[in-house]
Amino acid sequence: MNKILIGPGGTAGLGYDEGLKRLHELNLGALEVEFTHGVNMSNATAKAVGEIAKKFDIALSCHAPYFINLASEEKAKITASKKRILDSCEKAYYLGAKCVVFHPAYFGKMDKKNVYKIVKEEVTDLMGTINQNKWDVELALETTGKHSAFGDLDELLQLVKEIKCALTLDFAHMKARTEGKMGYGEMLDKVKGFKHIHSHFSGIEWTAKGERRHLLTPDKESKELLTEIVKRKMDITIINESPDPIGDAYKMKKILDELR
Repeated sequence: MNKILIGPGGTAGLGYDEGLKRLHELNLGALEVEFTHGVNMSNATAKAVGEIAKKFDIALSCHAPYFINLASEEKAKITASKKRILDSCEKAYYLGAKCVVFHPAYFGKMDKKNVYKIVKEEVTDLMGTINQNKWDVELALETTGKHSAFGDLDELLQLVKEIKCALTLDFAHMKARTEGKMGYGEMLDKVKGFKHIHSHFSGIEWTAKGERRHLLTPDKESKELLTEIVKRKMDITIINESPDPIGDAYKMKKILDELR
């Protein structure tokens, strides 16, 4: 049977010991460790958290800090962004997490082709450093929800093809970015060649500029997405990023069990 892992983004304030135990009790199989405002974790702590996750058979991933722009016009900001990503990769290695998720860049005053070229160069350089350090982790660039941000699904698929990085398909962001015009089936068809897909999901509110805020996940949306995944027999990790990530991940798992 294809592997569908569902879990939350973060532990909703429970901490890792209590949070991982709670996910195990709810039969959830994934957790994204959130370094939202900075990487404030020692390697020893990362290793200890990784051991607990292994004991409970919970797959870990990491989300790098939000303050990242690989195409900034200020070189210092690019350097700082790359350090945040590499710090996240180091912790991911000790956690035993396979992928590091991040929002790659903003267009600013530059055209899309130029930003694509810069992101490609910087991510290639980051992948070189990861290889040098022998960290067994992948950079999973995330589809973004605002038109001002680099990270349309087609842009990222092209990047994956050219430099063999990974991607994170954020279904809610893509829904906001396309103002609801792209359905889950169409999104999944674009990644059908992938052995495993790392993804994010939640309810979403958007404007003409794209994503406005994450919302609680409607059961109807969860069922619609999971039906498309089950139909395609896909291997996928779904990280719920709603305001109630554990509660919504649990509801999604129940819907999945019913569908199966």
